[in-house]
Amino acid sequence: MLQGLPPAVSPDTRLLVLGSFPGVASLQAGQYYGHPRNHFWPLMAALLGEDLPALPYPQRLARLNARGVGLWDVYAACRREGSLDSAIRDAEFNDLPGLLQRLPGLRAIAHNGAESARGMRFTQGLGLPVWRLPSTSPANASWSFDRKRAAWAQALAGADLIPSP
Repeated sequence: MLQGLPPAVSPDTRLLVLGSFPGVASLQAGQYYGHPRNHFWPLMAALLGEDLPALPYPQRLARLNARGVGLWDVYAACRREGSLDSAIRDAEFNDLPGLLQRLPGLRAIAHNGAESARGMRFTQGLGLPVWRLPSTSPANASWSFDRKRAAWAQALAGADLIPSP
């Protein structure tokens, strides 16, 4: 079984972004969205107006948390060959209700991609707005960067992190 990463949140988290499970590059680096072609960090940079990709990972994560964005995954552990979500087997869910008890300012949850969105049956019962967003993965080539940015902007605006688009 592969083990995921711990939550990257702060008490000020207003938007919790949930991926499915870290890819191989992310697990090897011990970093969320560690694949160099993943659009997550460039998207956040464009939306928050900070050059996050230029920062070392700990500072990037600290800046994201300071802006009210937290990161975690729907799955705590799974079996998988490679990085594709379609290869996930025997997945074990993270304790989202337990995490939410530590996030008093949480305003919304955003699922990053279709596999993460399978967890919406759980997150929609948590009493918060829940967004299904296009995956930032390089495997999601059918969405342009600009189209992804527009969708993600709605979620960040919904959590009062940026002005409404």
